[in-house]
Amino acid sequence: MIKSMTGFGKATLELENKTINIEIRSLNSKGADVSIRLSSVYRNYELELRNDIAKQLERGKIDVSVYIENKQEETPIEINIALAKAYKQKLQTLATELNEPLNDVIYQVLKLPDVLKGERKEADENEWKNIKAGISQAILQLNNFRDMEGQSLNKDFVERLTKIKNCLDEVKTLDEKRINIIKSRIRTNLYDVVAKDKIDENRFEQELIYYIEKLDINEEKVRLQTHLDYFLSTMIEPSAGRKLNFIAQEIGREINTIGSKANDAQIQKIVVLMKDELEKIKEQCNNVL
Repeated sequence: MIKSMTGFGKATLELENKTINIEIRSLNSKGADVSIRLSSVYRNYELELRNDIAKQLERGKIDVSVYIENKQEETPIEINIALAKAYKQKLQTLATELNEPLNDVIYQVLKLPDVLKGERKEADENEWKNIKAGISQAILQLNNFRDMEGQSLNKDFVERLTKIKNCLDEVKTLDEKRINIIKSRIRTNLYDVVAKDKIDENRFEQELIYYIEKLDINEEKVRLQTHLDYFLSTMIEPSAGRKLNFIAQEIGREINTIGSKANDAQIQKIVVLMKDELEKIKEQCNNVL
């Protein structure tokens, strides 16, 4: 069954000291383009996570965001008090030796190396397992969204393919009369300029057959019908987006050839209608997984 590349999923985890919010968005893309926003504490898991998401979601421009809210206040910066005191003592000694005033001593001390340092915490293995479970939950929700979108795409494809099929049936009806009309028109035009008894009927028939062969669209009608049926049967295959794109291109080739060979105003009007429906199908194919 058809599945869309567009989707959204989210999950919220309530841990002892933290609330973790996970959001995953997916849009159409030629391949798997995964972007992850994750706390630096878990950066060593990013490659593993990226590969896992690409494997599960297959294709799409995928944005993953993991937001961590701490329920209790944490101090991300530590002050090395012992080192600060040592720096202060040395600065005071230097100021005395140079007979210079020592202004803003605390400000000066804080700028010196290793007095201030950010505390980088190690990743908690159990917490990461919970985050992975939350990401799986968000992916499940996103896939459900994709399935729902896929049902809409499926309905739209069937409606537009049916319209093209109906147009093809009209072309078949018109084509039955077209060749005879063309033959009659050529004969009439020829008799207007050349006397009938001056025409070599055998040569004329040969030239007429050669000309009519160039206008024959029977093969194109058969191939177009085959491609329409193939598109419908491919829709039930998993991850058929690329394949449907290729089939749509083949449908377009047959429609264009019918239009160029038909030499008939009514058929060409129908061809325009078929092209319009096909363009809408191609647009939707770009969003099929």
